Amino acid sequence: MVTPRTLSGFRDRLPKEAFAKSKMLRSIVESFEKFGFLPIETPHLEYLEILKKQGSDEIQKEMYHFLDHGQREVALRFDLTVPLARFCAQYRNEIGMPFKRYCIGNVFRGERAQKGRYREFTQCDFDFIGTQSIGSDVEIIQVIYQTLFDLGIQDFTIHINHRKIFDGLMESLGTKEHTVEVLRIIDKIDKVGRENVFEELKVQTPLKEDSIKMILNFIANQQQGSALEFLQTLQPYKSYNKTLESGISELEELCALLDKLLSKKCFRINLSIARGLGYYTGIIYETTLDGLPTLGSVCSGGRYDNLTQNFSKDSMSGVGASIGLDRLLSGLEELGLVQIQNHVADALLIPLHSLAYGYTVAQKLRDCGLRIEVYPEITRAKKSFQYANQKGYQYTIVVGEEEERNQSCALKNMESGEQSNGLSLEEVVRILK
Repeated sequence: MVTPRTLSGFRDRLPKEAFAKSKMLRSIVESFEKFGFLPIETPHLEYLEILKKQGSDEIQKEMYHFLDHGQREVALRFDLTVPLARFCAQYRNEIGMPFKRYCIGNVFRGERAQKGRYREFTQCDFDFIGTQSIGSDVEIIQVIYQTLFDLGIQDFTIHINHRKIFDGLMESLGTKEHTVEVLRIIDKIDKVGRENVFEELKVQTPLKEDSIKMILNFIANQQQGSALEFLQTLQPYKSYNKTLESGISELEELCALLDKLLSKKCFRINLSIARGLGYYTGIIYETTLDGLPTLGSVCSGGRYDNLTQNFSKDSMSGVGASIGLDRLLSGLEELGLVQIQNHVADALLIPLHSLAYGYTVAQKLRDCGLRIEVYPEITRAKKSFQYANQKGYQYTIVVGEEEERNQSCALKNMESGEQSNGLSLEEVVRILK
């Protein structure tokens, strides 16, 4: 006998969990489509050369790759952005520009499994391709805001930074060529602490101690007041070089628009964000749940100016974000914001006398817009009611010999135990809707 088990970092979902995830997905898709984003699909498997050398060195180590039956080098996608780059280069003339898409699917990374982090997980990506307008950056943040609100989440923070600010800072120190290397170390600051990052920068980069202290003090700046007020304190840095001036000015323009568009000011400048080192070139952001700050980002992204550089001579600009659905679901379960249930129907119909009549009534109720599950056996009522309680149904529709004779139904509230007899289909529909 084979022992039934799942691989480490992978998981099954029981119906109640899968239903909660499915319900979230429906809400997310609806939110994306409010802004005119269209769906696309890309394969789980790509040629290895498509994914190779994309993303960070760490992601490259985590990638699942192998030879297929045709001895071709293939790999499981580790995100949905690299396949998007290939997709845009391949179908540019068919999709038109600018192009707004969303894509929902599973991705694979052989990283260390932990709470809220798996080796197979679902991403919900949405991107605005083919424009450098600040309006597209604003809209992506609007979508994040709208999507979380539509899911019933109100306490969250969108942390915003700009890659040009750090690039300009490194340029002012004369160490621009070491920017990615330094950022990769700084990105660990929340995990290993400031002192360890300081030591690592001193050993692994050419930065002097004074420069390291200046950088760490700069990114430690905390926003006081509004985002625009905080950006005013960065005005002196504009004189350092054009790169810093551009980054700060673009954030000012972005925040001025967000200030007018978002009813809740849940965004803040966070100079310590350093993500997507391989391809982000402009505004970047991460979203955290206020009630679970240690969970990590549940939605992150940014602007990239060279999306298709590995697939086309044309450099295609875009901006986008990704919702980590599994991590978000894990967080919402912990906060009690997800309704976990074992059923998807509005009621369970229990036939006590005739399966034919039971299934006929169920279909008529479905035709009226209700979701009805039928208990598939004629058995004693106690057994059927036990099943209803196990599944968590609030209502059961009982049809026995008398109901069939009178062409009626009985409706039982499983929570209160009250039962209404002799109801017409219209009355049942009115109560359950």
